[in-house]
Amino acid sequence: MSAELSLEALLEHPDTGGLTVLHGTSAVWTQAVVEIGEDALPAEVDDGLAVLIDPAPGASWQVDALLRRVHDRGFTGIALTGEAPGPGSRALAERLGLTLLHTDHPTRLARACWQLLEARDALALWMVQRIARSIEYRADDLGDLLRHINANVGHGIALIDQEGILQGAGEPIPESLLKQITFDRWLDIAESPDGLVASVPVESRTRQALRVALHGKDASTAYRNALSTAVEVVMPMVAARLLIDEVEAVSDASRSSGLLGDLLESGGNVDAELEQRMKARGWRTNGYHVGFRIVGRGRLDPLELLRLVSSLLIRIPVDSHATTRGGGVTGWLTFPEPPSPAVVAARVRDLHELHRSAQASFTVATGVGSLASGPTGLSATLGEARDAARLAADSARSGWFVHVDSLGLEQLLLAWTGGDTFASAAASLLAPLSEVERQTLAAYLDEESSIVATAERLGLHRNTVSTRVQRIQGLVGIDLHDPEARLALQLACRVVL
Repeated sequence: MSAELSLEALLEHPDTGGLTVLHGTSAVWTQAVVEIGEDALPAEVDDGLAVLIDPAPGASWQVDALLRRVHDRGFTGIALTGEAPGPGSRALAERLGLTLLHTDHPTRLARACWQLLEARDALALWMVQRIARSIEYRADDLGDLLRHINANVGHGIALIDQEGILQGAGEPIPESLLKQITFDRWLDIAESPDGLVASVPVESRTRQALRVALHGKDASTAYRNALSTAVEVVMPMVAARLLIDEVEAVSDASRSSGLLGDLLESGGNVDAELEQRMKARGWRTNGYHVGFRIVGRGRLDPLELLRLVSSLLIRIPVDSHATTRGGGVTGWLTFPEPPSPAVVAARVRDLHELHRSAQASFTVATGVGSLASGPTGLSATLGEARDAARLAADSARSGWFVHVDSLGLEQLLLAWTGGDTFASAAASLLAPLSEVERQTLAAYLDEESSIVATAERLGLHRNTVSTRVQRIQGLVGIDLHDPEARLALQLACRVVL
């Protein structure tokens, strides 16, 4: 064999038959000679690596004599099999300037040398074959697929975007290489003293600027060619797995969102069938709960928000769940035992930190409910979180974060109505009404939509009140049977009057 072969390149190769270095840290050979035994080696070489198929002699003095003779032939490295030479032989190799290697399978080491020296395309082909073997194993998700590929080719693999590594397997890409990856070309080769990384773009329906990357410590031409070829073969596999995961994520979010809707519609009155469905998903209705709701203050992809929120919830040391709901994400924390006020406050701070982290990627507002127990409590705290999120979406002063604490929701609502934004909206909402009609509407809403109670309060006949209410409903164009509409009108009346 001719050209150059480095020890670093050999150590980087995924299959050298269990190669270990007994002495030597770096070496470059101009050739590798593979023979059955020492006698078949050429009499004279220049900076060669000798790979011997027969096991090394058993006696240490015989190994030492072998090392001297190989060194005298001009070899600067030798790979032995069989019993590994002892400390004395290693010390002799050091004095001779001889790189001493040991391998369990010398024929596989010989193939690796051949691939690196004479058949660079063969190294790439071999790596592609190993990648193809990865699909023989069932992958549960993208992370599982990446682990299969890494196990087969022996190189680190990662899915990256412009912020860094999203998922990976094997040795992580060094920061010095990540900084050099270019996202505006098909095949990008980045190099640094830490090695080489080859990457290509991966298409995704939900995320932009994704690339799959293979990396290694050796930046020789052979590895450059092999990694460049291999990463292009890997890309369709990763893209297909991404698509499968995305479809499964949408389906799972749809199922969990539907289940949450059933819980909320029941008001916490969970029947046996609903209880079983919730248990199957790992949702517990017993215990103590704190609900939260994160909504967009602009357009956003709820599934992408859920993906981020789920990754952040893992950091909170309590049982937690979240799913998409409408244009945002709804979730809750569950405590098996009654938590102390200090513990609840700490978890709310965790949710506040989650909110700030989410704001780095999304324009969101977050509402947090109060602590409640049991299935009805879970429904209640989620309702509070929903209302608090609506308040937060119009509360820049709070940092778009509102917690329904011991003050309760009513006080928060009244405080919120004091803002200029709501006052202007309230005046516009009630503009079609006369002063008398506004007074009638306020009394009607305060009396919980009772015609009789409103008539008694205003000293009017019931028919008069009923006629006014029907006229008011037509003028404002709002269904007064809608609880949310009644709440909005009641707050508007308090502000305007």
